[in-house]
Amino acid sequence: MTETATPPDTPEFERRLSRTRLITRAGVILERVWPLALPLVIIFSLFLSLSWFGLFRLMPDMARIGLGALLAFSALAALFPFRFMRNPTDSEVDRRIEHANALAHTPVLVQTDRLAGKTDSFADALWREHRRRMAGTLSAMHVELPRTSVPARDPFALRAVAALMLVAGFAFSLGPFGGRITDIITPRAVHLAPPARIDAWVTPPAYTNRPPVFLTVAEDAQPLSHTVPEGTDVTVRVTGGDGAETLGYTHLDGNTRDLQAGAAPRSSAPSSIGTAPRQFAGKLSEDGVLSLKSGEQELGRWAFSILPDGAPQISFTEQPKRAANGSLELNYSILDDYGAASAEAGFTLAEPPAENAHPLYAQPEMKLSLPGRSDEKGIAKTIRDLSEHVWAGASVKITLKVIDAAGQEAASEPRTFTLPERPFSNPLARAVLEQRRILALDANRKPRVLDLLDAITLRPEDTFSNMSHYLALMSARTRLDMATTDDQLRDVVAYLWAVALGIEEGDLSAAQRRLSQAQDALKQALKDGASNEEIDKLMQELRQAMAEFLKELAQRAEQNPNTAMPSPDQQMLRENDLQRLMDQIENLAKSGSRDQAEQLLSQLQEMMNNLQAGRPQQGKQGQNAQNNEMRKQMDKLGEIMRRQQETMNETFRMDQMQRNQRGEQGETPQGGGKPMTPEEFAEAMKQLQDQQGKLQGDLEGLQKGLEGMGMKPGEGLGEAGDAMGDAGKSLGKGRGEQAVGDQGRALEALRKGAQDMMQQMQAMQGEKGGSGEGGRQQSSDRDPLGRPRATTGPDFGESVKLPDEIDVQRARQILEAIRKRLGNALSPELEKDYLERLLDLK
Repeated sequence: MTETATPPDTPEFERRLSRTRLITRAGVILERVWPLALPLVIIFSLFLSLSWFGLFRLMPDMARIGLGALLAFSALAALFPFRFMRNPTDSEVDRRIEHANALAHTPVLVQTDRLAGKTDSFADALWREHRRRMAGTLSAMHVELPRTSVPARDPFALRAVAALMLVAGFAFSLGPFGGRITDIITPRAVHLAPPARIDAWVTPPAYTNRPPVFLTVAEDAQPLSHTVPEGTDVTVRVTGGDGAETLGYTHLDGNTRDLQAGAAPRSSAPSSIGTAPRQFAGKLSEDGVLSLKSGEQELGRWAFSILPDGAPQISFTEQPKRAANGSLELNYSILDDYGAASAEAGFTLAEPPAENAHPLYAQPEMKLSLPGRSDEKGIAKTIRDLSEHVWAGASVKITLKVIDAAGQEAASEPRTFTLPERPFSNPLARAVLEQRRILALDANRKPRVLDLLDAITLRPEDTFSNMSHYLALMSARTRLDMATTDDQLRDVVAYLWAVALGIEEGDLSAAQRRLSQAQDALKQALKDGASNEEIDKLMQELRQAMAEFLKELAQRAEQNPNTAMPSPDQQMLRENDLQRLMDQIENLAKSGSRDQAEQLLSQLQEMMNNLQAGRPQQGKQGQNAQNNEMRKQMDKLGEIMRRQQETMNETFRMDQMQRNQRGEQGETPQGGGKPMTPEEFAEAMKQLQDQQGKLQGDLEGLQKGLEGMGMKPGEGLGEAGDAMGDAGKSLGKGRGEQAVGDQGRALEALRKGAQDMMQQMQAMQGEKGGSGEGGRQQSSDRDPLGRPRATTGPDFGESVKLPDEIDVQRARQILEAIRKRLGNALSPELEKDYLERLLDLK
């Protein structure tokens, strides 16, 4: 350090000299202290390095204590040389400055020296001159840097190893396995317990259809609040830690409930250090706070607000009534937070039997259909044929009962109603049925029934036109006479019912019973979430029972020449229509839309009931020709809509295939076919464009035909033509996605135009048919499925919302993706549980 030249004998010179002396003194002290302090620094850095590398926590307690004592003793020993340390004197400092600047005649020391002995004025002047000249030599003095003796003592620079270890240890301590300075005084058992990893989640009850929710640990003292349904399972899994964790749930009233810990599932990876994973589990039924503690330390805290599960509600929406085929029809509503689990109708006789009566049968059993989960009003309907029960024809009180998944029950107010009974026109069948009822309601009246059967079979040649009926009754009489137990008597009652049905309708009743049983079995399977294999089996049984029923019905119509023939106005129900409907039910069930499949099955059952009821409608002969022409035009429109739907589905498939080829090179396109070349794709799009153009031409021809009948085509048909034209242009340009949108608009416009056509046709028929015929037409403008009849046109998708082919295809793709994920052995168990719940949704 070089000092700037300053004139001697000035205050500035004195200050600079004092500062130089101070810096030189500090350097000399450092030169003397550093060699003495270096061993202590090395020992301390070694202690820090061992701590940060985590070596102390891995040592046994005795080795850790011994090494700590050795380091402490070494540190104390390193302090011993400091007792020989002395501060530099002023003369030593001045000589160091003179030596550093190579100054002769001690000019620095002269500045503080004084004359010895007696002095006079001449001597003083001479001394001042000497000091001034010596001060002139100090104008450019500098300070020498400290020079320690450490390099001489450590020629191999081993001290650098300690510094390197210190830096590396500090960096290592910032990681997950780094140690702490306090490890030297911490027992090894504490180090064996790594920080606890907390995985917490809540799983609502399965019937709520709510997914599990993972819980996070709040960083502040305020617990996170969660709203969960009543009965939710809470699970807290602790991996690591010291094994002393406890989980408690504190209610709002201050009471704390401890949740017991158990071993975690095998899928949980065990901790490499410390205790095995532990899992706490419990149910939440009240508001409170869940806290996880390890001793006095709180590891996690969560607050819960419980949504109570309200009791279900059930009530009649209409009075009980008789269906078209004589079955009991109940219309009701069921409301529950998460959907009811089951419902049934209970029956009691309005007039209780006599005290000494011995009835053979209890009340009828009638399970109720549950509304779909998406139905906010909970409206449902159940039709059940109870005409075979012995209470049929009796006045009963009907009470609806419902149970939710939590076990809560509710009941409706009772309604009094006469159970529908099967009408019998044959007097002999009615007589047999009456004896059956007497015996079933009171077994004590068995002798009277035997007497009446004897009276019926007294003169068989006058009473029976078919001797097989006589033989059947004699067999029933013999069975009744030999019956001694209630089970035997019930067998006789069932046999009498079969005899009455055989006398009345022959084999048709048996075919109808098999059809009803097949429908009930399929409906129950859809509710229970049966597999696709079981659905296939039940659908095959339903098709076979349907074929047998229709065959018997046709044979009965041929044998009865007085059966009324339907008018040309009435739509004919063909077997192909029923087959197509059952195929649609099967496809919906397999694609996951089981609520819609169950709804469509109920409507099929209602259709068969109305078909059995067989109430043909007669139209006026003067209107047949015009009605036939109108029906043809509506059929043409329905055919155009069907072809437009098929064209849109084909366009969608082509567009998906093109997207797969562009975005996923090397993968097989949808459908499993080979990838199409650009030329093949262009040719396919051209064919679709030609189909779209032909549809547009057919629509224009239909509009002209309507104008010729005096009808005005609505705006919907015009909009449909424009949309078809836009779709054709998009197909010509190879824009599949845009074409699908245009075709969808065309379909919607066609439906709108069809509604306008039906309104015009109904108005024209009402004006010509008069009030009486119009009223009957209004009540019969839909078939048993609720769709428009042929007199008013085909079904335009208004009554029952069914997924089209595109929706079904997407649903199948989603189901396949879920099943593929479930088949992956590497998927987490929690994810598999959630996916299985998705597949189990009804």
